[in-house]
Amino acid sequence: MVVNSVHWFRKGLRLHDNPTLQEALNGADTVRCVYILDPWFAGAANVGINRWRFLLEALEDLDSSLKKLNSRLFVIRGQPTDVFPRLFKWRVTRLTFESDPEPYGKERDAAIIKMAQEFGVETVVRNSHTLYNLDRIIEMNNNSPPLTFKRFQTIVSRLELPRRPMPPITQQQMDKCHTKISDNHDQLYSIPSLEELGFRTVGLPPAVWRGGESEALDRLNKHLDKKVWVANLEHPRSNTCSLYASPTGLSPYLRFGCLSCRILYYNLRELYMKLRKRSNPPLSLFGQLLWREFFYTAATNNPNFDRMEGNPICVQIPWDQNPEALAKWAEGRTGFPWIDAIMTQLRQEGWIHHLARHAVACFLTRGDLWISWESGMKVFEELLLDADWSVNAGSWMWLSCSAFFQQFFHCYCPVGFGRRTDPTGDYIRRYIPILKDYPNRYIYEPWNAPEAIQKAANCVVGVHYPKPMINHAEGSRLNIERMKQVYQQLSHYRGLSKKSLIKQHVVNWHS
Repeated sequence: MVVNSVHWFRKGLRLHDNPTLQEALNGADTVRCVYILDPWFAGAANVGINRWRFLLEALEDLDSSLKKLNSRLFVIRGQPTDVFPRLFKWRVTRLTFESDPEPYGKERDAAIIKMAQEFGVETVVRNSHTLYNLDRIIEMNNNSPPLTFKRFQTIVSRLELPRRPMPPITQQQMDKCHTKISDNHDQLYSIPSLEELGFRTVGLPPAVWRGGESEALDRLNKHLDKKVWVANLEHPRSNTCSLYASPTGLSPYLRFGCLSCRILYYNLRELYMKLRKRSNPPLSLFGQLLWREFFYTAATNNPNFDRMEGNPICVQIPWDQNPEALAKWAEGRTGFPWIDAIMTQLRQEGWIHHLARHAVACFLTRGDLWISWESGMKVFEELLLDADWSVNAGSWMWLSCSAFFQQFFHCYCPVGFGRRTDPTGDYIRRYIPILKDYPNRYIYEPWNAPEAIQKAANCVVGVHYPKPMINHAEGSRLNIERMKQVYQQLSHYRGLSKKSLIKQHVVNWHS
C-alpha cells in the first residue's frame, strides 16, 4: 500500500526531536511538510510585528533546512478546516502533527482528526511540546491540576524522567520518501513577507531575537557554555546586564518549538551530572521549564484560563476600568522611568527579564493602577515573543494575586525595586534617552529633582517627560486594603493579623 504523508507544523518548528515528523517519514513513499497560515488571523489577531517577524523567520529557517534535505515547506493560506479537504486530494493517507495541550488547540485538532477519518486518512499525534504527559500529572493529583508550584514539583519528582529526545531528521530518511517539488513551488507555497501581511516596515530596526531552529541550537550551545551558573545553582541576584536581551536566552524558541524542551532538559541534566560527578540534579535546575509545565497543566482542561469570568481557579476581583491609564502603562508613559523603560524595551524588542515582568504586572494590577490582569495579558500577547496562551495567562493571574499565589501584601515599589536592580540607572538611559542626562540620584524619580537640575538635563518633568500618573505610596496602600477585603471574603482566607500586615507594608515602601 502506498503511504503519502503530510506533516502539519504548528509549534514544533524544528527538525530535531520531532517524533511526529519521524512518524510521517516512517515507511512513507512521499512526505510533504505543511504550515497553514491564516491571513485573516494575521490581520485580526492581537499579535504585533515582532512576533510575526519571529514566526516568519522561523518558517524561512525551516524551509532552508528542508531544502538541504531536498524537500521544501509548503505554506498554505487559509483556515485548517478549509485547507485540509483540498490537501487530502494529494492522495494523502497519513496526517501527522504534534499534540497541542491548550484548550483551543485540542478543540481544533479534534475537528481535524474527525475530518481526516471521513477522508480515510490515518492521523498520528505525539506529545513533544511539554516534558511530561499533563493528564498523568492531573491524574496523580486526584484528577485536578496542582495549583501550587510546590505541589506540582512534588508530583513531578515522583514521575519517571521525561522521554529522551529523538535524533534530527537525516538526508537518508528524506531520500527514502522523496517528493517531487514543482517548479512554481515558490509562487504557490511561499512564506509571506511582513508587508504582505499588512505591516509597515519602514524604519523597523533589526530583530534582537532572530527566529528559527538554527538560531535556537546556536543559542543552546552558548547557553551551555555558561557552565559556571550550573555549578552555582542558587538564583544569581539580578543585575543590570541581565535586564538586557542575552545571546543565550531561549524562551521565544521554546514558545515556538524551534528548540525542543527535552533537548534543553537533557543537556542541562547531563552537564550538571558531569560537573557534579554523577549526582542527580535538583529540580531547581529546570526552573524555567517546570514553570512552563506548571502553567500548561493548570490550563489544559480550562478553556476560561485566560479570563476571570467562568474561571474556577481565579479570584473574582472588582478591578477598575480605566482605558486611559491602561494606554499610559502600555505605551510607557506612566511617569515612572523604571516602568516606562521596561514597557519601551518590550515594545521595541519583544522581550523583558522576568523580574521586569513582575514589576510592570504588579504596577498595572494590585500595586498601583488596579486594572485587570486580563488587559495586561492582552498587551503581552501582542508584544511578547514568548507569550504562550497558558504561560502568559498563568503568569498574569499569579502576579496579580488572582490565582496560585496570595502574598498580596508584598508589592514592588516602582522606584526602589528598579534602583536596587540597576543602581546607576543605565537601563533607563538606554530606553528613555530623554532622561539620559539626569544624575543617578534622580533618574528613578525625576520629579523630585530641583528645577535647575531638570533644566540642566534638558528634560523638565511635565513638559518633556510625564509627571507620575499616581502617588505610589497612597495608591498601593489603598490597593492592599482592597486586596485584603477580597481575600477576607474568601472562605479559604486564613487571616493575617493587622500587625503582620503593617509590618510587611512598611518593609515594602521603603525598599
